[in-house]
Amino acid sequence: MTKDSAHAFASTLKTFKTASGKSGKFYSLRELAKQYPNVDKLPVSIRIVLESVLRNCDGQKVTPQHIEELANWAPNAERVDEIPFVVTRVVLQDFTGVPLLADLAAMRSVAQSLGKSPKAIEPLVPVDLVVDHSVMVDHYGTPKALDLNMKLEFQRNNERYQFMKWGMQAFDTFGVVPPGFGIVHQVNLEYFARGVYKSPHDKGDPPVYYPDSLVGTDSHTTMINGIGVVGWGVGGIEAEAAMLGQPVYFLTPDVVGFELTGKLREGVTATDLVLYVTAILRGEKVVGKFVEFFGPGAASIAVPDRATIGNMAPEYGATMGFFPVDEMTVAYFKGTGRTDAEIERFEAYYKAQGLFGMPGVGELNYTKIVKLDLGTVTPSLAGPKRPQDRIDLGHLSTKFSELYSKPQEANGFNQPAEKLKERYPLKEAGTTIGNGDVLIAAITSCTNTSNPSVMLAAGLLAKKAVEAGLKVKPHVKTSLAPGSRIVTEYLTKAGLLPYLEKLGFYLAGYGCTTCIGNAGDLTAEINESISKNELVGAAVLSGNRNFEARIHPNIKANFLASPPLVVAFAIAGNVMTDLMTQPVGKGKGGKDVYLGDIWPTPKEIDENLRFAMNAKSFRANYDKVKSEPGKFWTSIKGTTGNVYDWPQSTYIAEPPFFENFKMQPHATDAGFINARIMALFGDSITTDHISPAGAIKESSPAGIWLKAHGVAKADFNSYGSRRGHHEVMMRGTFANVRIKNLMIPADENGTQEEGGITRFQPGNEKMFIYDAAQKYMAARVPTVIFGGEEYGTGSSRDWAAKGTQLLGIKAVIARSFERIHRANLVGMGVLPLQFRGADSWQTLGLTGDEEVDVVIGGELKPQMDVKLVIRRFDGVHQEVTVRLRIDTPIEVDYYKHGGILPFVLRQLLAA
Repeated sequence: MTKDSAHAFASTLKTFKTASGKSGKFYSLRELAKQYPNVDKLPVSIRIVLESVLRNCDGQKVTPQHIEELANWAPNAERVDEIPFVVTRVVLQDFTGVPLLADLAAMRSVAQSLGKSPKAIEPLVPVDLVVDHSVMVDHYGTPKALDLNMKLEFQRNNERYQFMKWGMQAFDTFGVVPPGFGIVHQVNLEYFARGVYKSPHDKGDPPVYYPDSLVGTDSHTTMINGIGVVGWGVGGIEAEAAMLGQPVYFLTPDVVGFELTGKLREGVTATDLVLYVTAILRGEKVVGKFVEFFGPGAASIAVPDRATIGNMAPEYGATMGFFPVDEMTVAYFKGTGRTDAEIERFEAYYKAQGLFGMPGVGELNYTKIVKLDLGTVTPSLAGPKRPQDRIDLGHLSTKFSELYSKPQEANGFNQPAEKLKERYPLKEAGTTIGNGDVLIAAITSCTNTSNPSVMLAAGLLAKKAVEAGLKVKPHVKTSLAPGSRIVTEYLTKAGLLPYLEKLGFYLAGYGCTTCIGNAGDLTAEINESISKNELVGAAVLSGNRNFEARIHPNIKANFLASPPLVVAFAIAGNVMTDLMTQPVGKGKGGKDVYLGDIWPTPKEIDENLRFAMNAKSFRANYDKVKSEPGKFWTSIKGTTGNVYDWPQSTYIAEPPFFENFKMQPHATDAGFINARIMALFGDSITTDHISPAGAIKESSPAGIWLKAHGVAKADFNSYGSRRGHHEVMMRGTFANVRIKNLMIPADENGTQEEGGITRFQPGNEKMFIYDAAQKYMAARVPTVIFGGEEYGTGSSRDWAAKGTQLLGIKAVIARSFERIHRANLVGMGVLPLQFRGADSWQTLGLTGDEEVDVVIGGELKPQMDVKLVIRRFDGVHQEVTVRLRIDTPIEVDYYKHGGILPFVLRQLLAA
């Protein structure tokens, strides 16, 4: 930033005082409002972004015009202005963090090869990585599960963890929270977020303070919105740019105000509320928008419940689900062990800025207002394939029965209705298995495991269930994976952990586990029965994602539910048990026990909440990140030095994105001709479909490559853990077992073949997409992909874009794109093109054997019209106009440089 005297808005620099009389400087939005009166009516989230733009106005990356545009934000204006948002910090999880670290290491290798200082490549803002995505539920239902799973985790991931340790010593601003502490979002809420910050280089007396803001490489970074922090998930590609001093560029958003009134009824949880909010906002089409909660209902909700709602912003499609800072936020900071000085400064700053307190009705301007009376929320689940498909608890059994025989396009399972109730013997287990059986019951993931009210509710329900004589069905795989060690501590202090354990919910690990696809395997006997009898088994999890094949490749129906409902369904054993009218199970003396008999009362939950918010416990726990990182972590020895030496590994390899790097970009011609179609996809193709997490199939291209490099099937680990190796990830791109390439004709029953296959042209030969890509690239033939609505929803996987680029795919043409994946495609130099109006590949009658030209007339411009020429084998030509979804001027620059990484590297090395 330039010196104050040169700052275009130097008059807005003011002083604030804390309660104890300490001073700080700040860029005052109230002062700016004297010039732009509109500022006082802006949504709180927009004002926090505006503060960053104001403070970072240097006349180059951030100009006075940017401030003027944002200060004059109008609720329903056309969105053409681009905001350069400089964030305070960056947060990573290990699956996305490792490839990002590999890119930084590769940039240092390039710098050294060009005779420049490798230290020119250094994060300019603090970067924190939490290792939480690697632990798998291999062991469960035993007191030793945690230790056994962690031991396996360190064996499998030793090479990755060595690499992280190199990163910690090579970069000054890069920190790692080792495995076993918790989930990144909960660690972010409880530990990383300090309220307000000052630059480490600011030696002023007093220094300039500013609000916390961030981007993270996990789409559920939005959990931090629950404490009034502006932040969201981006791909690793954008996060790297933010780390290296680039502003995060995005179009000025619409802001949807969500007015909450009333109060939740007894027996209704925060999970039920978030499933309602998700269903409502999906219907409102909030993709790319900010959602800001306000009103008396929002003010009454505790911070962990707000965080639960913020967490699922990716599921309702919004960039953020934001709650302003108020007394509840300050109370949360006190309860989680922030220092008195931090809390005092935080409160004083927000009050001085006029940003403190939950806005009331009519106080601020919003693009649109959506309303919900909390009193109308009922117990719910969501599924079986999408998080936005909410089902009332009392309707689940009938809904599952209906979907069992409905066609796949109606979200069904396409099975003959007469088979629904059939059961099959499991000889080894001494029981039977059937459709709708709960095969996995997991208290997992970031959504709920950071929320004491629902975690205590699960413990209380377990206590009452055990006391009533209930047991979990033998075919259920149970697991407990809390968001942090604090959860285990308060469940233990409340005397509830032993009851969860009696029902099989032993601690399995601190991490995403089941929700990320690390559920571990089912028994061989169960897997065999599912395949042989085409069973539609169920998982019930307290997660936020339930896309097909994500939880376990053999479980087709996955339902999101609150932790107490997860326990209840583990006892009931089948999702066709109607828990509103039928017994959960038989207790002592064969007596029917109903859900109402074991459901905890609000009073019981409140009485136990005192165990959950203990400042001393939080401080003691997080002090151990540095002082006691754990024996496994301490024993890892990594390489040292500023430049990585890239030892032989099937986990980490130097990425190929900087091959033949030159300081001047070679001009890329955006258009191309004679492209072949790699795939025709339907709607809702997720990043799980494109770049799968979870298990690596032995017969897949990635499995074949690993075996050829001496890796035994037992040591394959997961795709997520191997994201640092492009050879594995390229082969895993479009290799999901449930993806359907509609170029492959359906069979006589109308069933579509699943898996990452295509038809190679000319010749119509069926083969893996990876193999076809290699043949097309060898012949220098460009390829394209066609998709439907919501292409690229799901986790912020940069490998979904990196893999697409490495397979030689030049453009993705779809009906609509998910926000992060669209940006990632541009960041990797792949053109996202969007159909206009009612156009689609179906209306064009494409079959996959056509050739495609992409014709760009003149200079590349954001959101310009582009011509597609379809050439069919019978000689007929057809033209259609599509929109270029390179949305902003900076994205044009990224694309011209061959992607964001070469662009940033050239800037750093030139400096």
